[in-house]
Formats: sequence, C-alpha cells, structure tokens
Amino acid sequence: MSTPYDHLHWWLSGHPTITTFQWSPSQTPFSSLPSLIISILLYLSLTLLLHLLPIPSPSPSLLHLFSSLHNLILLLLSFTMSLGCSLSSLSLPSRHLFCFPPSSTLPQGPLFFWSYIFYLSKLYEFIDTLLILLSGGRRLTFLHVYHHAGVVLMSYLWLATKQSLMPIALVTNASVHVVMYSYYLCSSLGWRWPPRLKRMVTEVQILQFVVSFGMSLVFLWFHFFDGGCEGMQGWLFNALFNASLLLLFLDFHGKAYGSFKKRDKMIMMTKKTE
Repeated sequence: MSTPYDHLHWWLSGHPTITTFQWSPSQTPFSSLPSLIISILLYLSLTLLLHLLPIPSPSPSLLHLFSSLHNLILLLLSFTMSLGCSLSSLSLPSRHLFCFPPSSTLPQGPLFFWSYIFYLSKLYEFIDTLLILLSGGRRLTFLHVYHHAGVVLMSYLWLATKQSLMPIALVTNASVHVVMYSYYLCSSLGWRWPPRLKRMVTEVQILQFVVSFGMSLVFLWFHFFDGGCEGMQGWLFNALFNASLLLLFLDFHGKAYGSFKKRDKMIMMTKKTE
C-alpha cells in the first residue's frame, strides 16, 4: 500500500517529466549561451533605464497585492525545489552528493530537472527588482542587482558544467529563500517581523556562503586526491561569486544592523548606571 511519502516522492522525483528530463543547449528553453547573455544584459539595461527614468507607480494596494502574490509564488517554489532536490538526492551514494563521477555524468534526470527549475526561478526573480523600482527605487542597491544578475549565470553554469556541488547548493539556497520570502511575504501583507528576526534573515544568507566553503573542501579533496569530479569550471565561478557576495552581505549587515548593536549596548550601560 502506497504511503503519503511514496506519493510525494513520485510527484517530486519519480514523475516521468522529471526522470526523463535532459539538459540540451540546442533544445531546452533558455539553455543556449546567447539566451543567457541576452537575459542578463536585458535585465541590467532595463534596471538602469527604469532607475533613471520616472515611471508611474501603481496604487499602494495594487502593489502590495502583486508583491504578496509574487512572494508567495517564490516561497512555495523555493520550498518545492528544496524538497524535490532533497528527495532526488536520497538515492545517490554519499560521495555523489559532493562529487559527480568525471566523464560519466550526463545532465539528465531528477537532479538536473530541479537545477533547471532553479535556473528558471532565478530569471523569474528579476521581478524582485521591478517591484523595488515600482515602489520608488529607494531600496535598490548594487548588492541586489549584482546578486540577481550573477546568480542567473551561476545556476546556468551548474547545468552547463555539471557542477558537482549543485544538489547541496540548490537545497541550501532554496531553503534560505523559504525564510527570505516568508519575511518578504509578511512585509507585503503588513506583518512586521521584530528587528532581531529581520536581522536573522541576512545572517542566514551569510551562513549559506560559509557552509558552501565547507562543502567545497570536500569537493576539492575528491577532485584532487580521489579520482576527480565534474564541474570544476562551474565551481571556480561559484567560489569567487560566493566570496564576493559574502563580503557584500557582511558589509550590508554591518551598516544595517550595527546601529542596533550600539543602541542595545547603550541601553545596557544605562540600565547598569541606574
């Protein structure tokens, strides 16, 4: 008798659409290098243009409605990707979670299906920037634009180079985005999180970069000392990109939340002198 878990596993890992998926630059939508370059350049160009030119803003109620729907979609999609990739990884030997066998790994099957969905989701996340611009653009930062453009290239390289750490990176990033879009959804609905929980969202994002470097040590060991792994070119970009994001997020964290620490310290000092 089938259990609820069996049904869930079939829908997220064993469905024919998932098991028969194959990444093919000549056939899979948005898989060619020109389409990648055009997507990123179009995003950067439109972001700059809409940031410089005044654009009419929709009514606050309409903007909140659209933002809530957008954040809900990404929350549910992130949760589904994390769960789907996790279930698809259960059948892998533990070594293959860190190191795909060189020369014998084909970009097909459940793991690459979820990696492709992840890549498409990053294209959809460009709407994040549009929502910021429609709300006045005051929250638009270099970190935001750099992150959104770079992560599309990163996720494309996961597929194109068969990056070995893709399953762990996907589950980690999608799980972090569940937290992040939960916060965004609550904000768009007018439910404000306490400052400490808001700060936690940034700290969870920082933690994922630290975790990625730890996982990279395992990948590098297998690659250089135990037979090699697929996706070294993709890993090199991923490592440099993550390092740059870690520095930018640490800088953002210091500027955004340093004042809270100083305020809390002053409150404690005041209480001690009373």
